Amino acid sequence: METRNIIRGRDIEDYRVRNPQGEDLGSIKDVMIDTNEGCIAYAALSFGGIMGLGDKLFAIPWAALQYNPTNDSFILDVPKERLENAPGFDKGSWPTSAEREWLTGMYSHYGYTPYWERRPER
Repeated sequence: METRNIIRGRDIEDYRVRNPQGEDLGSIKDVMIDTNEGCIAYAALSFGGIMGLGDKLFAIPWAALQYNPTNDSFILDVPKERLENAPGFDKGSWPTSAEREWLTGMYSHYGYTPYWERRPER
């Protein structure tokens, strides 16, 4: 029987995110849920700055993150340069809507198909 890893969204706040080479890329600050589709739209990754000051948040497709149970972290297999060049947002001004155009651009930046295009129609 296959077991599933299930975790509460609030419990992953501040989980570290690393690339496959082990470099620290930041930490997850929250996950955004698309209530119409019933799935996680993206994770907000805090990247840059020093001790949480001056860092920006970046939307990361949830499918781009792989959970590493060995050290309660996530692996993001994206070149650091792509993350550095990603459009980000300030902690005080989160995107207030999940507009498909914005989400499509974000998914495209990371080379992922948007979740609503992968899901079968209900």
